[in-house]
Amino acid sequence: MPKITLRPVSESDLPILFQQQTDPEAVAMSAYPSKDRGEFMRHWEGILKNKNVTARTIVYKEKVAGHIICWKEGKYEQRIGYWIGKEFWRRGIASAAVTEFLTLVKIRPLFAEAANHNIASQKVLQKNGFILLDEGGKTSMWRHA
Repeated sequence: MPKITLRPVSESDLPILFQQQTDPEAVAMSAYPSKDRGEFMRHWEGILKNKNVTARTIVYKEKVAGHIICWKEGKYEQRIGYWIGKEFWRRGIASAAVTEFLTLVKIRPLFAEAANHNIASQKVLQKNGFILLDEGGKTSMWRHA
């Protein structure tokens, strides 16, 4: 597994994270639409102020490779999600980040959603002990006990 570091998200990371989520191929893989700059910055302002959200920047070779986050949402109480910049794909960075994040976030069960066509993300979840719960619509729901 590659050597990554997880650190708290800083405001200086946000322009990089914004650019990562505007890549058309990355958006297609995620099944989530990108946000415009204002919406993105407001969204992250809320995340950074929310004490019930754990958000970390994924650092690989001293570069911001993406982010990973845990938040509370509806039926599937605690969720995790991650976004890896396209230039960092296929290096095992997402798997390494989820592995490390699971040691940081002790809440269980955790749930994650992956686009049904995003086999790479599904493999990341499987490698980290998530079990497929539901394959409805465009996304599938996964659970980690």
